[in-house]
Amino acid sequence: MKPVAITGLGAVSACGVGADRLWAAARDGVSAVREIDFPRIARQQVKAAARLDAAVHAVLAAQAKPRFQDRTTILALTAAREAVAQAGLGEADFGAGCGVVVGSGFGGAETLERNYVRFVEDPAGRTDVMAIPKIMASSTASWIAMDWKATGPTLCISTACASATQSIGLAADLIRAGVVDRCLAGGAESLLFDAVFSAWESLHVMTTGRCRPFSRDRNGMVLGEGAGVVVLESMEAARARGAEVLAELVGYASTSDAADLLRPDPAGATACMRGAIASSGIEPARIGYCNAHGTGTIANDLTETQALRTVFGAAFDGLLVSSTKPIHGHALGAGGALEFIVTVEALREQIAPPTIDFLGVDPKLDFEPVPNVARPFTADAAMSNSFAFGGINASLVIARSGRG
Repeated sequence: MKPVAITGLGAVSACGVGADRLWAAARDGVSAVREIDFPRIARQQVKAAARLDAAVHAVLAAQAKPRFQDRTTILALTAAREAVAQAGLGEADFGAGCGVVVGSGFGGAETLERNYVRFVEDPAGRTDVMAIPKIMASSTASWIAMDWKATGPTLCISTACASATQSIGLAADLIRAGVVDRCLAGGAESLLFDAVFSAWESLHVMTTGRCRPFSRDRNGMVLGEGAGVVVLESMEAARARGAEVLAELVGYASTSDAADLLRPDPAGATACMRGAIASSGIEPARIGYCNAHGTGTIANDLTETQALRTVFGAAFDGLLVSSTKPIHGHALGAGGALEFIVTVEALREQIAPPTIDFLGVDPKLDFEPVPNVARPFTADAAMSNSFAFGGINASLVIARSGRG
């Protein structure tokens, strides 16, 4: 596979506005998970999530069009503008030569909830006339395209927790196929509202304490929100305009378990990682860091560990693995993009961020991720995984720019 240049990163998360704040929090192990209260949930059991500070969101909303844009879109536009600015793109770099592939697992949850509550409270009242355009999952990608007049293909990938990772991978495929010169790619999600949070509680996959991926005594995930957008370009296009190449996207694969809607199958994750590594042309032993899906649930962490051990074989003992979800929360449709950005920065700085709140090795896993404190490494490649409900798997492999 021909490498694709990564030239811009943008993020909004509970850690704050900016890819730099996301990376600093992940590297330093500073969690943005806070106590959260939903007044309409009568028996709220889970009391924590990673939500963007209300004052920060108010500033973003004041710079946006909340009459026409859901919270998800506002977060995504903010991330996209940061990525475009870092990449140094100008008006001539958009048009038909630029595509947009930005996913969302759900779409406009804030708008949906507000309108349903309004309808229940006053069935004869008027519904927000912009409700449908704000709720539809593709709204975010469309607003990003309109912001820069990117008239190439605009796609919205909605595959639960794999949405952003597949979006980035498919954007790279469009570039490799010569369909476009560049793409804005990633994901956005904002689901921290009463009804949706209550539905997640009903699944019994969220922790009532701390999220502890791969740890003994782990008992669930913690939700988050945010958006991550990256600028991908053909290496030829990036070099022609003198852009700084942050890293190269060299491998991507996606598979389906086709087995169970909620319970992961290690065979699917194994095939996915093997496919991504094979497409990169990089030997597994050269991959020094993996940002794992690592939700902190019993089933995911066991399955992912089994798959990693199978894929890397003897090289597994030298692979640094961490989950940054205890830092920024599980951002679902945005999670893969936030974690991809962390992976890019980890590779650039040669620092593996920690898996915080780790208590010790689970005997059933017999595996220790990077525990509690960041660890330096020396390698020219890294990988990021997303394994979603529906048995949808996606993996990305990146390499240092100018590697030997």
